[in-house]
Amino acid sequence: MIGSIVYQLTRNMTVEDVKAAGFDAYFVDHTAGIYPQFASGVPWTAATMQVKGDTITDLTEDMAAEQKARTTYDNILRLSDDPDVNNVIRFLREREIVHYQRFGEAKRTGGNDL
Repeated sequence: MIGSIVYQLTRNMTVEDVKAAGFDAYFVDHTAGIYPQFASGVPWTAATMQVKGDTITDLTEDMAAEQKARTTYDNILRLSDDPDVNNVIRFLREREIVHYQRFGEAKRTGGNDL
């Protein structure tokens, strides 16, 4: 979904638009493609995922990840004034909340529902 949003927002951009937005260095390496990285510019890596193999520990980590994603979506909504983008981000934010709730339910049952 995020990739689709980025495509829609960048499909008609010109080189001048890229330069004016300050994305010329990114554009050189990735054009308008999605390169998974944090807002700080640090590339995403699987090392950021924490898995221990213990159901309760992993569910707790999953819950934290859902909350971090929700916060990221909240921050995007604070910065964006595009109603089409905001509608998608709100939808994704709601999914994070539901995921958090479901992981919490599984954790309360000791993970026996998995």
